[in-house]
Amino acid sequence: MCKTLIVEDSATFRKTFREALCRQFPDMIIQESADGNEVLEKVTSFQPNLIFMDIRLPGKNGLALTGKIKKADAGIRIIILTDYDLPEYRTAAFGNGADHFVSKGSLNMNEIVGIVEKAQC
Repeated sequence: MCKTLIVEDSATFRKTFREALCRQFPDMIIQESADGNEVLEKVTSFQPNLIFMDIRLPGKNGLALTGKIKKADAGIRIIILTDYDLPEYRTAAFGNGADHFVSKGSLNMNEIVGIVEKAQC
């Protein structure tokens, strides 16, 4: 059973992305966070296997949060999902321990399905 946390400040994107995940993985348990300040608390209480993390969030930066989460639990798979597909963000994402980097502009559900399946959660 895969426990997934969607960290995204856009309510519309969170809803659409959650619905797409639920269609592909009906047994997936999903929680959401819109605010960078609550992410670490959700990680502790929910204990997700997989996190889809936006970069720009109210409160805290998704890249810094990725680093903190990975230091605490390297087994959590973190996928950066962002509008900011820039080389410096990719470098920072992987430098902070992200497992994947996906641009929202080229979001492909087949790619997401492959990432989730490889996570084996």
